[in-house]
Amino acid sequence: MRQNFTNYAFTESVKKAQEKYGSRDLYARMDTNGPDQYQLFQRETAHIEKMDGFYLSTVGDNGWPYVQFRGGPKGFVRVLDNETIGYADFRGNKQYISTGNLTASNKAAMIFLDYTTKTRLKIWAEASILDPEEHPELRHQLALPDYQAKIERLMIFRVKAFDWNCPQHITPKFTIAEMKSRMQSDPGFHQMVMEG
Repeated sequence: MRQNFTNYAFTESVKKAQEKYGSRDLYARMDTNGPDQYQLFQRETAHIEKMDGFYLSTVGDNGWPYVQFRGGPKGFVRVLDNETIGYADFRGNKQYISTGNLTASNKAAMIFLDYTTKTRLKIWAEASILDPEEHPELRHQLALPDYQAKIERLMIFRVKAFDWNCPQHITPKFTIAEMKSRMQSDPGFHQMVMEG
């Protein structure tokens, strides 16, 4: 069996919707002939490790989905090997919705969206929540040297599949630092911004 995102995304109800709207033939070929996309290589690693945030989707034991934005300094999510990513999780608002959901079902979806380049990486993964005191080497690997907050848990995601999504309708957005850098290095960029 091919190991790509269709195994996780194309459920029977999805296939029925594809049949109804005329795209099933196209995607049926992808089910059997699509690339194996579960190992992260240079492109995926570079994309993930330059991000300062991503969207994490989990499902509660009541069946309701939950999507959360997780942010931090660029590179706070680390690629540990070509099938595993992780980050150090610090105390936030103490709702623990994603954490609780992942104890009910370890299945998660992640979207790493780079607004500046209009690139979007979707990942299906199985999560593990580890105690940092019981995994000191991993804690050291995921720690943020300049961030002094106490690490509450280590979030580890075993990649099952991924897909690069189309850039259509992604509006480019830039941080203040990115805007300053672009304006200094590309005089035409300033003109483009001013013209809207």
